[in-house]
Amino acid sequence: MTTATLIPPIPKPNAPGPRTVPWTVPDFHRACEMKFWGDGKRMILIRGEVVELGPMNPLHATGVDLVNEALRVVFQGWRVRVQTPLVLGQATDPIPDLSIFRGGSRDFLATHPATAALVVEVADSSLYFDMTTKAELYAKAGIPDYWILDLEQRRLLVYRDPAPVPEGAAYRTQLAFKAGDTIAPLAKPDAVIAVAELLP
Repeated sequence: MTTATLIPPIPKPNAPGPRTVPWTVPDFHRACEMKFWGDGKRMILIRGEVVELGPMNPLHATGVDLVNEALRVVFQGWRVRVQTPLVLGQATDPIPDLSIFRGGSRDFLATHPATAALVVEVADSSLYFDMTTKAELYAKAGIPDYWILDLEQRRLLVYRDPAPVPEGAAYRTQLAFKAGDTIAPLAKPDAVIAVAELLP
């Protein structure tokens, strides 16, 4: 014989219940320095949430190397940074695969850069994330030139002309370049880079 009864509805409390606490950029950087997530994990900070990227496979690493080599030739006298912080506000650091800045190696001793002339992401499994979330973040930050090296479809996606939209920000120009095409960065319009040179 059971004596169970129905649980009566509970009134909503006046005090708020448990809540998530968003990460700040300084907290995120401190956790990275302390190897909070362990060795070998690739983490980024997006709108206060820590996002784990998958392990970097050899194809992705080769793509980063090839883009790095090509951009260093074109951007002599500029700073080419590979997988280092790019602070886009108090709660976002997407740590792009490559970012290009005016200036020298010692210009960012006290703070990380907050903008770039060009940002490049190398994408395999992250393609959708790079085309949506990261594109919106870079457009909102006013990054004028954003490239995605799409390893699976062997193409270079180029996003330009960032502008506000009702949902946040977006790039008004979005073009896809194939392996036989060439591209010139906005910051170096006389340069010619063969897309095939960027592709593994």
